Amino acid sequence: MVLSKREYKNLEDLVYGYVTKNKAGFNADEEKELLKQFPNINMDKYYNVLKGITCVMDENGIVTYHCDIFNALVCGLENRDQRVEEWD
Repeated sequence: MVLSKREYKNLEDLVYGYVTKNKAGFNADEEKELLKQFPNINMDKYYNVLKGITCVMDENGIVTYHCDIFNALVCGLENRDQRVEEWD
């Protein structure tokens, strides 16, 4: 499945508009809550995108940047690996 332009934009709005404790991105609990919205996502593809990413830490632990969560969601939903041009 390939996301339509509308689905892609809606996903982008959801991820970048998601209220997180840290403005840099998602802590583990926030990521788990977000993922509940996607019960049919390919979690292997999702987690493959998150291997080797950069992140930050705060008092709540590791914070994953919005862009990495977004790319992981796209790949998981489209059931594919990350493309070279999607690396940041």
